[in-house]
Amino acid sequence: MLLDTASLYFRAFFGVPDSMKAPDGTPVNAVRGLMDFISRLVGEYDPTHLVCCWDDDWRPQWRVDLIPSYKSHRVVAARPGSTPDVEEVPDPLETQIPIILSVLEAYGIAVVGHPEMEADDVIGTLATGAGMPVDIVTGDRDLFQLVDDEAEVRVLYVARGVSKHERVDNAWVRNKYGVDARQYADLATLRGDASDGLPGVAGVGDKTAATLLNRFGTIDAVVAAASDPDSDMGPGPRGKIKEALDYLDVAPEVVAVRRDLDLGSPDTTRPRTPADHDAVMALDEKWDLGSSAVRLVQALSGSH
Repeated sequence: MLLDTASLYFRAFFGVPDSMKAPDGTPVNAVRGLMDFISRLVGEYDPTHLVCCWDDDWRPQWRVDLIPSYKSHRVVAARPGSTPDVEEVPDPLETQIPIILSVLEAYGIAVVGHPEMEADDVIGTLATGAGMPVDIVTGDRDLFQLVDDEAEVRVLYVARGVSKHERVDNAWVRNKYGVDARQYADLATLRGDASDGLPGVAGVGDKTAATLLNRFGTIDAVVAAASDPDSDMGPGPRGKIKEALDYLDVAPEVVAVRRDLDLGSPDTTRPRTPADHDAVMALDEKWDLGSSAVRLVQALSGSH
């Protein structure tokens, strides 16, 4: 089970009442919400391996160099003397991220990131060639490109909430978007995605993108057909694709989730008991983690 950690703690922060506070007044709604999400998911799916995949760099420069608008709407306006490209994170959430990391460490849940890479890229690498079934937990549809029925990789999509998550396989992707999961990255490239600052091809939405990909197969083949006067591409789509050639030259690399990172050999085995029982007790006392701490111990041990 690969968790898109930021996707989950943002969801917890906005979904769990901010009245949930530690004795010193520090909000812990994201901490406890994430712990409860992990407890629910582990309890339901009983994974042998569990990883909190981490954004070491939520907006890698190499992606911005290719498409400057990439995630630009999420950047805090640079203040004098500050570092630019800081993600806009509410202060009450910012203060909870170190607590989340200390909780995961105390319980022994693997946290895996990679310099200059997003959690998506870590997930893509761990999911590819895992040699076992993989469940990817995310609210981010970018990861639909990793769905692979043959390799038993699916997405547990939490956009409507962790308790109402959907199990995404190839049939789900095809039913919703009209393409196979392996074509999803190409669909997203053509259509664009405002939530990631990807402009897409002007005038091409989901349906046109799906039609083109079903006819030609891949973006490379779509571009080749647009440039071939003898192809059976209509004049409307042909013109739109030709106008967007500069974008289509770089966007696929931005949209594609990396699958080839050197992540070393992290121990991703799901812990059955906390790695540091004393640390768990101390964190519970300091931050008043209460029933969330108990539930997570029970879920990991399998005694829920």
